[in-house]
Amino acid sequence: MSSSRSIWHTLRHVRFRGLWASGALYFIGNAMQMMAAAWTMLTLTGSSFLAALVQTAVFLPMFFLSLPAGVLADITDRRRLISGALIVQALGGLVLAILLLGHWGSAASILVLIFISGCCTALLSPAWNSTVADAVPRDELPQAITTVAIAYNAARAVGPAMAGFVFSHVSGAWNFMAAVLTAIGMLVAIRRWPPPPHPPSRLPAERLFGGMMSALRFARHSAPVLAQLVRTMAYSAAGSALWALLPVVGQQHLGLGATGYGLLMGCMGGGAVLAGLMVQRLRLRFGLEAIVMTGCVLFAAVMLIAALVGIAGVVYVALVLGGGAWMAVMSTFNMATQTSVPPWVRARAMAMHTISALGSFAIGSALWGAVSDLAGLAFALCAASVAMLAGMLLARPFPLRMGELSDVTQAAPWDDLFVAKEPAPEDGPVAVEIGYRIRIEDAPDFLETIEQLRAPRRRDGATIWRVYRDLSDPSRFVERFIVSSWADYLHQRARSTLADQELEAQVREFLLPGESVTLHHYLAER
Repeated sequence: MSSSRSIWHTLRHVRFRGLWASGALYFIGNAMQMMAAAWTMLTLTGSSFLAALVQTAVFLPMFFLSLPAGVLADITDRRRLISGALIVQALGGLVLAILLLGHWGSAASILVLIFISGCCTALLSPAWNSTVADAVPRDELPQAITTVAIAYNAARAVGPAMAGFVFSHVSGAWNFMAAVLTAIGMLVAIRRWPPPPHPPSRLPAERLFGGMMSALRFARHSAPVLAQLVRTMAYSAAGSALWALLPVVGQQHLGLGATGYGLLMGCMGGGAVLAGLMVQRLRLRFGLEAIVMTGCVLFAAVMLIAALVGIAGVVYVALVLGGGAWMAVMSTFNMATQTSVPPWVRARAMAMHTISALGSFAIGSALWGAVSDLAGLAFALCAASVAMLAGMLLARPFPLRMGELSDVTQAAPWDDLFVAKEPAPEDGPVAVEIGYRIRIEDAPDFLETIEQLRAPRRRDGATIWRVYRDLSDPSRFVERFIVSSWADYLHQRARSTLADQELEAQVREFLLPGESVTLHHYLAER
């Protein structure tokens, strides 16, 4: 994987550049809308809880919809999915802008329409992310991810500052109108540079529920992906306190107005942009874990400063560091996830990363907002800082790593299917039996090696996996696993990667001279 190229090298691809630019504008519009909604809510109600609940309304749909959206992105027309979500989002933003311009808006209407906008973002995000990933060669994927992260975090710097200016000089409602225009801009871009169609396949199409189960099974039995998702969830849940309570920090702790709050958000975003320019080189020099650990310590310290220091200038500087730490850690998690999954599950993996990041962010925002109302702003931020540091203990059981090319490159199956009559796709369950005849003295080493096949078999579709010894022949061992249907078994065979085949080759090295693997299939009788 190339690592020496600049992150801006990816912008030479016209397709990527167009999608990236439209995404950057879309991120700015969403940031303006979120800042305006939170500040409007705080102005209308004076409640820390309701202001924090705006973040929940934006991000909670990610928790419920991202995985179904990821399945749809992997198996349906991504252009239609993205376009439909953007049209609904633009209409919802237009309604909210009209309500606020006519002074008819209320806390309930803001939350409902922001929730609808969040649902649309959740539906389009996996499809859009996989479309952007398809616009560059795989060896440039880390740079592309970082480039997109810079655009996202630049929007967090520019968007709130622009929203604060609009709020102070015109009307907060015009921020929602800006979000409508940026959604339309992304709609134009996705129609001009549509995602490529999925490769044709003779395999039966996956169903929505089955595709969701496949994604969850993959995450459960893929150690790199599981580690990244768990670490993302812990970091985002703790760090959500600062993002959710920043309006309260600005208004009640520092005595700032809408422009000052926009500057607070701008400092966070600006720090993220600065970090994005150097994070790839820092990863190469110090490694993934060093970046994540340093980011956790820095962000925890920034939350303490925001809780205990009442000098606006000091908080501004601290937030620049906090934004840089947030971007460095979250982009590291995102890159590790995307480089560890094969194409068939890429959109779903991105969806699961989104669920881990923004689902826990949404729940954490509501939690820390409630704690702030009950125990005070300082207590909530200090508690979140302690939680952030405690999350560092997950590094030992859930270490981070980037995937290799062999981990994500699909390979042709070893053996042909020898069945007298192929079952219907929905028939099942199917039992698969793979026989090995080995030297008896090699049995301990053989069992230790074949045990490593448990994870890839379960990851790609098996519900039960065991190795059996033949009592009538001590040299014969049988690997058996169950797959829910014949269609699922065909998909499982197609999902085998080069790394899986290398492992299978190690297992086959134990075969006696002249012996070969035997493969049998059994269909459950009803």
